[in-house]
Amino acid sequence: MNNDEKLICMDMGGMRNATHDDNAVLCLGIESSCDETSAALVDSNRNILSHVIYSQIPEHQKYGGVVPELAARAHILAIDDVIKQTLVKAGKTIDDVDVVAATAGPGLIGGVLVGWMAATGLAQSTGKPLVAVNHLEGHALVPRLHATRADGTGAGIDVEFPYLLMLASGGHCQILLVRGVGQYELIGQTLDDSAGEAYDKVAKMLGLGYPGGPIVDKRAQDGNPRAFDFPRPLCDKPGCDFSFSGIKTAARTFLSRAETPLTDEYINDFCASFQAAVVDCIVNRLNNAMRDSRVRDAGPKTLVVAGGVAKNSAIRAAMEKLAKKNNMVFAAPPMNLCTDNGAMIAWAGIENYRVGRVVVEPIAPRPRWPLTEL
Repeated sequence: MNNDEKLICMDMGGMRNATHDDNAVLCLGIESSCDETSAALVDSNRNILSHVIYSQIPEHQKYGGVVPELAARAHILAIDDVIKQTLVKAGKTIDDVDVVAATAGPGLIGGVLVGWMAATGLAQSTGKPLVAVNHLEGHALVPRLHATRADGTGAGIDVEFPYLLMLASGGHCQILLVRGVGQYELIGQTLDDSAGEAYDKVAKMLGLGYPGGPIVDKRAQDGNPRAFDFPRPLCDKPGCDFSFSGIKTAARTFLSRAETPLTDEYINDFCASFQAAVVDCIVNRLNNAMRDSRVRDAGPKTLVVAGGVAKNSAIRAAMEKLAKKNNMVFAAPPMNLCTDNGAMIAWAGIENYRVGRVVVEPIAPRPRWPLTEL
């Protein structure tokens, strides 16, 4: 990193306790799958002792998205400092760590390799156990570290297996029945674009900047959700799969007919209408999932949303309403644990370490790694 670049120290809100129990398992988690270099120290009592993120967003904003080669180079420059600061802020050394965990895929392989090689070197040089974490499993399990209600309250929510999960992260959008660590049953998935991709592409069409999801969500709160008649793909079909490409195409068609420059009112209405369509599709597919025989037989008591899209206020509110309607509890990670972060990797490392899922022979990181293959 350049001297003028800063490490972003995440708010440690959500810690169950203020101090570390020496009898608890302490895990160093490392995340580098996309555009954040992150590390965290988390223990098996759900304490986040320290959490550091170096965000590359400013470097990629001018391109309107993540440039893989630039991301990999930034990870190389940041990784040592991020790990060092994580240990220093917790008042720990590598000798205090019980297990090392890192993302081994899926993700941009250049970035994944940086974090994985750093973790492998630390584990081999110290004799610590090493856990290869599936990045998606990090998102899937982090609500068990700490979960809130839709409005961000409710720090005492405990998410027990099994639970029904809406996982929307990056290019992924899936409904999964989470039976346990490494036990994921796919109920539905996107057939084309993910929800997050649709948000980013619509934001780019509107010239709102990157990352687009939070901006669209904010503008939607001041708009009319019925101003534009966006389609609801597959909502008249059985099953639990998603399709968002038609919504994206409709957005392009509407904008091709619009008078420019676009007014703030037009943009707000457009964002509200687009978001309403996405939310309707998610609720429709989840409603079908709750009636799927596999889900009914498992009897999950909690409906969970995780991944970057879990920060979206409308999606959280709609899912909480759906959960209540079906006598389920709604849970989501706190906002600072929705996007990619080291704490989720550390917690997934602990969960996997507890059930004996550690690296016993060299493995190759993977750009694609479906949860169902665990």
